[in-house]
Amino acid sequence: MDILVKVGQLVLSLSILIILHEMGHFFPAKWFKTRVEKFYLFFDPWFSLFKTKRGETEYGIGWLPLGGYVKISGMIDESFDTEQMKEPPKPWEFRSKPAWQRLIIMVGGVTVNFILGFFIYAMIFWNYGRDFLPNDNLTYGIAPDSIGRAIGFEKGDKILSIGNKEFKEFNSGILKTEIIINEARDIVVERNGQRVNLTVSDETAKSLSKYENKGYNIVNPRYPFEVSVFSEQCSGSYFNKKCEKLPAEKAGMKIGDKIIALDGTPTPFFDDFFNAINKEEYKNKQVTVTVLRTDSTANRTDTLNLAMTTTPDARIGAGPYPISRYFEFGHQDYTLGEAIPKGIREGIDFLGNQISAFGQMFRGKIKASDSLGSFLTIGSMFPSTWDWQRFWQMTAFLSLILAFINLLPIPALDGGHVMFLLFEVLTGKKPSDKVMEYSTMAGFVILIAIMVYALGLDISRFI
Repeated sequence: MDILVKVGQLVLSLSILIILHEMGHFFPAKWFKTRVEKFYLFFDPWFSLFKTKRGETEYGIGWLPLGGYVKISGMIDESFDTEQMKEPPKPWEFRSKPAWQRLIIMVGGVTVNFILGFFIYAMIFWNYGRDFLPNDNLTYGIAPDSIGRAIGFEKGDKILSIGNKEFKEFNSGILKTEIIINEARDIVVERNGQRVNLTVSDETAKSLSKYENKGYNIVNPRYPFEVSVFSEQCSGSYFNKKCEKLPAEKAGMKIGDKIIALDGTPTPFFDDFFNAINKEEYKNKQVTVTVLRTDSTANRTDTLNLAMTTTPDARIGAGPYPISRYFEFGHQDYTLGEAIPKGIREGIDFLGNQISAFGQMFRGKIKASDSLGSFLTIGSMFPSTWDWQRFWQMTAFLSLILAFINLLPIPALDGGHVMFLLFEVLTGKKPSDKVMEYSTMAGFVILIAIMVYALGLDISRFI
């Protein structure tokens, strides 16, 4: 069921983006009296799922969800309608229009996607505001993961600055961005009342950008392990599913118990327990978990030792409360007048990071294959439960990505057409139809190759 929710969000998001992108080409073409023969959501090789004709335009839905298109008369595009190009130009054709009109038609799609991304970010700030965790509110400091420990972080550290930026709000995503994208190498932490300087090596930064390390946060907030949920072991089909309790619940652990030790070793925080049990020798092992159980009615707290056998992957089947239980989060609301510039800044910052990431790729500091993914990667980024705030955040993100990629000067993309049109505007010389045809075909082959390669990468990652 979770995967259906992810697929539904992905399809809806892409449908919105594709339709609005193609409208960005469609309406300028109509304004300049250029004939649009087709307007399609998704591609329709050999057949379409739905089509209808209104006036001179056929509107339809294809079966191949890799994009969409408008077919404009007299234009070399992915349809490769060379027969039409052999005939004399008609007044309503794209090739008959002045270069400035053709340029507006071609940049219309990415313009819509840029504006849409900024607009959605602004509406998110206006409608939801912004939640954040002030760095000063991390009572217990941080809990580094293995990459964080390699950098030099220790349990209980408080991050003061990264690069030349003060770390006012705890956000592991910002920390990763500063290290990977902005090449921040100096970090200052407070440790036992003393300021300590840490240096991130280029090798560690490069390893952090690898696909297999994307799940690492470097650091997380440190908090006690109070049990809020139990997991189950389920087997059988969707319609005949059988589930059983896992070790913690079987042993008598209860919601609200606070885990403080594993086999006599103190584990006062969740990261202590996780790091202690997450070892090969703890798979299928008889263990003793010590908990504090508070009886509010009797106003007393008992210490209990619970015996249990871990699962084959060294788990007990108990999870902690969300971190919001332990820390006071801040919230900032925005008026519409405040949300619009905030949304634009958010979008511009995101685009700046993408440009910096491309620069890192060209310099060999980030492998392209580690950042490349197909619709499988995109779909996995949506939550498994329908969350409108997260949905719109993802849609804004994808809108800006779509605009950015489409502006790349690759024939068959909008940026390729813009490149040739700018050449024509600057030189007064129009590339021949053959040059446009062959370059578009070459660009299309490159795009298909990249898409196939990205899909192959995802299949190897998810299988």
